[in-house]
Amino acid sequence: MKVTVSRKGHFNAAHRLYRKDWSNEKNEAIFGKCNNPNFHGHNYELIVSVTGEIDNETGYVIDMKILKDIIKENVEDVFDHKNLNEDVDAFRNLNPTAENIVIVIYNILRQKLNLNLELEVTLYETPRNFVSYSGE
Repeated sequence: MKVTVSRKGHFNAAHRLYRKDWSNEKNEAIFGKCNNPNFHGHNYELIVSVTGEIDNETGYVIDMKILKDIIKENVEDVFDHKNLNEDVDAFRNLNPTAENIVIVIYNILRQKLNLNLELEVTLYETPRNFVSYSGE
């Protein structure tokens, strides 16, 4: 029997949506105010969900303290109070849209978890705008 456990996290970060290979006019037309050359920020909320079999000895799918530490060390400490475009290597050549951010976070976390565990990451850019990714 599989169970899903989830842990919330958060980070505050700035970004600018634009493509270097597009003109300023095209970037403005596509990304609007999110293309602000001085960047803009969000209070991102993160839900990391791990699905797997319950361990007979511990009763856990994953120890939530371990999951908390993985999220803190690999996501929150890396992204919090950063300019994603300039301070996070993954976005040097990747537009930091919510869709791309959630995939980057998923790929980071996927490497830290046992492969027999399923992973889904949901990222809230605002309380009403969020994306989810489960590796598919």
